[in-house]
Amino acid sequence: MSLSIGIVGLPNVGKSTLFNALTKNKAEASNYPFCTIDPNTGIVPVPDERLELLAKAVKTEKIIPAVVEFVDIAGIVEGASKGEGLGNKFLAHIRECDAILEVVRGFRDSNVTHVAGEINPKSDMETIKTELILADLETMTKRVVSLEKETKSDFKKKSELEFAKKVSVFLEKGDPARDVSNLSEDESIWLKSYQLLSAKPHIYVENTDKEKIENIDGNQKITINAKIESELADLAENERDEYLKELGINEPGLNLLIRKAYDLLGLISYFTAGEKEVRAWTIKKGFTAPRAAGVIHTDFEKGFIKADIVCWKDLVDLGGWVSAREAGRVRLEGRDYLMKDGDVALFKSSS
Repeated sequence: MSLSIGIVGLPNVGKSTLFNALTKNKAEASNYPFCTIDPNTGIVPVPDERLELLAKAVKTEKIIPAVVEFVDIAGIVEGASKGEGLGNKFLAHIRECDAILEVVRGFRDSNVTHVAGEINPKSDMETIKTELILADLETMTKRVVSLEKETKSDFKKKSELEFAKKVSVFLEKGDPARDVSNLSEDESIWLKSYQLLSAKPHIYVENTDKEKIENIDGNQKITINAKIESELADLAENERDEYLKELGINEPGLNLLIRKAYDLLGLISYFTAGEKEVRAWTIKKGFTAPRAAGVIHTDFEKGFIKADIVCWKDLVDLGGWVSAREAGRVRLEGRDYLMKDGDVALFKSSS
């Protein structure tokens, strides 16, 4: 599955520094607004310690992790929804992403200007929220006008028109579209078709200047020192481990961020494991075994017959497929089986 997360925020909050740390790229990160105009993209592996354990169990050296694409989008300023600061172009880039990772500035540095003149994370968050909602209101205003015309010749459009007006009222109150709840199946389809910016899953990352930090709270917010994370990304593994120990941190904050982003999108990993390779496959929660097989190849879904399924830990503890089968831990599952995070699968297909 191709998945992308757009990194957004006001100018000079550390978006490109965070992107560089995530992807180990060298996107331009300068002290002036709009130094990033065209978005930078990078593919990032999802940290998963289960992969190495599985590789040892099935005796292979080739490991292929799941990945997420991050997109570094230029800074948004107040008035972006009306085209300020090349806003329309930047908002279009966000529209193409599956989720939003918003960086807000919590660090103080007299050498790095703040576009609003003061360090105020809550104010920064409110600015971005407002601009996304205003852009969505413009989208919904046009959609309502279009539906009113369509309803005159197609009465079936009336239900969608009522829903579109409901979403517009919701946005006018200053609430993001992702908070619209209790949707019917049709309403979910309509909402997705509108491609609203504020409907996308959203994580907040506060870029701090503290060295030792608590990485996460309970409100979709992660605290990270992007400068330190960037330094960690440039170190060899043994040097990085030593630096983490000095900081009193168990793992880079980026690992947590990547996993949180993965979870935000409602994703899980299942594995295939054999002598050729161990590989993590990305699927949505609630995928059946045939749909999961289709992620490997569409023919596997069409010709699905059955799947041998074993929990990754059982496969590791028992030392491979043969022992797991002998211990009765490998289950035969059919078309209705719902895949679980950490399942190891061997699909049987007629294709």
